[in-house]
Amino acid sequence: MADARDACGVFGIYQPGNEVAQLTYLGLYALQHRGQESAGIACSEGVTTTVVKDMGLVTQVFDERRLAPLDGHLAIGHVRYSTTGSSNWRNAQPVYRPVGDAGFAIAHNGNLTNTAQLSDELGQLPGIFDPNDATLDSTTDSELIGELLAREYDDALRSDGRDLEQALLKVLPRLEGAFSLVLMDEAHVFGVRDPHGIRPLVLGRVDGGWVLASESAALDIVGAHFLREVEPGELIAIDASGLRSIRYAEPTPKLCVFEFVYIARPDTNLYGQSVHSARQRMGEELARQAPVDADMVMPVPESGVPAAQGFALESGIPYGDGFVKNRYVGRTFINPDQKTRGNNVRIKLNPLPSNIRGKRLVVVEDSIVRGTTTRQIIAMLRASGATEVHFRVSSPPYRWPCFYGLDTGKRSDLLAADMSVGEISDYLGVDSLAYLDLDRLLTATGAPSEAFCTACFSGDYPVAVPDVDTKFVLESDAEIDLRIG
Repeated sequence: MADARDACGVFGIYQPGNEVAQLTYLGLYALQHRGQESAGIACSEGVTTTVVKDMGLVTQVFDERRLAPLDGHLAIGHVRYSTTGSSNWRNAQPVYRPVGDAGFAIAHNGNLTNTAQLSDELGQLPGIFDPNDATLDSTTDSELIGELLAREYDDALRSDGRDLEQALLKVLPRLEGAFSLVLMDEAHVFGVRDPHGIRPLVLGRVDGGWVLASESAALDIVGAHFLREVEPGELIAIDASGLRSIRYAEPTPKLCVFEFVYIARPDTNLYGQSVHSARQRMGEELARQAPVDADMVMPVPESGVPAAQGFALESGIPYGDGFVKNRYVGRTFINPDQKTRGNNVRIKLNPLPSNIRGKRLVVVEDSIVRGTTTRQIIAMLRASGATEVHFRVSSPPYRWPCFYGLDTGKRSDLLAADMSVGEISDYLGVDSLAYLDLDRLLTATGAPSEAFCTACFSGDYPVAVPDVDTKFVLESDAEIDLRIG
């Protein structure tokens, strides 16, 4: 998969009697694939909340020295790339809001679609919300959620201490789009999923405590037992009295199907299905749909590996490696600008001429978004002596932009938006090209087809989207100039 940026990763833990900063670090490490721009942890011992965050990978942001001040038994964490708001330190998460006698922190995975309306709403309240005001923590929709919660937060401490919970119940029905949230104050950890459950969030049990995470793989690394997915439209509240489940909206499940195609780790489970097995089934379906005579099936590593395995198994064509991946280069699509992504492709993959020369290749990739890196990959195979290159994609043509947390740019940036499969084949320089049909993709997931958002393939958006891209509505003029420049 190339030329897109995916969703962020969130993690939360409540474990009385244990210092949880190290576990939060490990949880974020397991979610690093979901964002490489920044990382952060908020932690509390029940009185004070401490936040440490910075630009870079989890291992770059945190070491023993920076983890040391994070005392406490409850914490949340975040790994980010930018969907709303530009890539800078101010927009790193968790976002912290000082209110009442203490404050709260929030980490957000997804993207709101009504940021313009919410910003206008805040502007009509006392203390105008000005996106050009540098005193604000950030210019993200996550900060917007934090501001809305802060306005609803009861300054006079309630007798049961559930100020943040009550604020959430007032604010959540006003949010539109995709939001999987973890939040905390000095005594509670919360998990929230939007009514469609567009972005994943799971619940686990750890010795004497609870864990929330974007993916089940993050539970495994901290030794937590997977219990279930947080339901769409559900608010989970965790404190000293245990766990409470609050239904704040009626659920209409529409998990992003691209989580199965690319975003989620292969060792994650979604809808009770193994992502790795689903991707192998996608390759099998692709071999049945678009067979070809060839000498070797090879993946574009690493995201194309399971589908290539499935294609080889079904077709009987031997599986082999055509590229060596530099393991120390991150996912190219996560980098904020196209020039950086292009440079990374050249250092990320190196062809194996001895495996390629003189062979007819079936090259399997999970998706094509803009197509620039795919074109470079095919050129490398040709230069290494491949006699034929048949490209097979284990998902349908990516024709529509995502407004729910996957940053693919505008529709005009998408290769398949206005090009036929034949035209794309000519542009890429391949001998043949085939995409997996949408119905076959949905069948391969093993989950009900109606339980998915397929907007990027079908144009059928489950939540109304704006006529113009509002993902940057909260940016200052200077940030917009920097992003465009």
